[in-house]
Amino acid sequence: MAGSAHSGSGKRVVVVGAGFSGLASASLLAREGFEVLVLEKNASAGGRAQVYRKDGFTFDMGPSWYLMPDIFERFFSHFDRKPEDYYQTVRLDPSYRIFFGRDDYVDISADFEANVALFESCETGAGEKLREYVRIAAYKYDAAINEFLYKDYRSIFDFFTRRTMTEGRKLHVFENIDRYASRFFKDERLRRILQYSMVFLGGSPANTPALYSLLSHVDFNMGVWYPVGGIGSVVEGMRKLAESLGVQFLFDHEVTRLGVRGRRLESILTNQSSFPADAVLMSADYAHSEIDLLLPPHQTYREDYWKKRVMAPSAVMLYLGFDGPVPNVLHHTLSFQHDWMKHFDAIFKAPAWPEEFSYYVCCPTKTDPSVAPPGCETMVLLVPVASALDDDDETRERFSDKAVGLLEDIAGEPLRDRIVSRTIFSQRDFRGAFNAYKGTALGLSHTLMQSAVFRPSHRSKKVDNLYYTGQYTHPGIGLPMALISAEVASKILADEQSRK
Repeated sequence: MAGSAHSGSGKRVVVVGAGFSGLASASLLAREGFEVLVLEKNASAGGRAQVYRKDGFTFDMGPSWYLMPDIFERFFSHFDRKPEDYYQTVRLDPSYRIFFGRDDYVDISADFEANVALFESCETGAGEKLREYVRIAAYKYDAAINEFLYKDYRSIFDFFTRRTMTEGRKLHVFENIDRYASRFFKDERLRRILQYSMVFLGGSPANTPALYSLLSHVDFNMGVWYPVGGIGSVVEGMRKLAESLGVQFLFDHEVTRLGVRGRRLESILTNQSSFPADAVLMSADYAHSEIDLLLPPHQTYREDYWKKRVMAPSAVMLYLGFDGPVPNVLHHTLSFQHDWMKHFDAIFKAPAWPEEFSYYVCCPTKTDPSVAPPGCETMVLLVPVASALDDDDETRERFSDKAVGLLEDIAGEPLRDRIVSRTIFSQRDFRGAFNAYKGTALGLSHTLMQSAVFRPSHRSKKVDNLYYTGQYTHPGIGLPMALISAEVASKILADEQSRK
């Protein structure tokens, strides 16, 4: 997105939502000469990446993995800046720990050769197969970055080109990752190491294209990083960048209606005021934006469309503060002690509260003691669950208590009496805080028919000056993807509005 290619000529763009895609879009549009106002319903920036502070503990409410540092570097380079101008990162080693049973776990190292040795120790020949698997993953990553992710797909003809079809077969777009990984490794533990990230893409290994094995390149070659202070430090850095470019922020301004006349959006109504705009970029929940903020004649995607989508999971999040160290967990720890396909089935096939489940633990105090009172431990425990489940007080208390019991199992000691701060965040909270459709934590799952051109459009088809960015759009879920979505959507808006 070249700064000299367009001129906003002082036109006003209102960005709705101060999540990652909203923050990034605001800066990119300000750089193009637009007057940018960001409206955010909550009291602070970050969206699902907000920071929660309680009892002296600091919690990243949502995303906690800092991956694909090259995407962040590319974003800041548009402004002749670097990430380290705003926050510092450290590479984690081990990257993460995975439990398969109470005393059965593996640590994934920052040293690739150590991981080759680990795989070989689990299955004869698996070390060399890991080299090949990750080599192919690196090829997929480069192809995705250079050919697919930063591209605007307006129709299926943009997607199903001869090159796309040729590359698609080479990138295993039309095969699921479970079947693909099984061709390399017989040991189920090894396959789980390579597939766990599908949960963070909002899918299961059975419904996610094998293209996403590219994340093994991200894992094993690029590494897992931590921004000192937490993901909230990245949010703060992006906000400072936006403000330095003249972007204005109004918090506690919840958009209640998008005022459209003919094919133009003329005003944005909030719970506090009304704002005119030459163009609007929605970084808020896409389904909410369409169903709740627009009248049916102006909706590109009506409610029937959303009802048919495969939604990514919601989650039960436990924000826990402990009075001292918790043993056996690292900064990032995953537990796959139970049959994870049954857990996936309880999310996608027969939605219900799972009887047995896998879970993820983020314990940033293992790296950064500043996010907790002296000598204490900050922890977020996340269990993926189906969206749209009833989560009354009794259900989520019972479920949360069971999750803590499983944590005690891998810690090897009682923990309940050591919890000094405890907050539950579940489906109803995702709906309340982020207007999340059906209480999803992530948006749309990355199935084949919900990828690229098959994701909701960056443009409204009914309103000429209304655009969308964020995790529902291409390229999808995750902080790096939100930055890419912002770049794609901002370029579309700048191109079209400068011509008008």
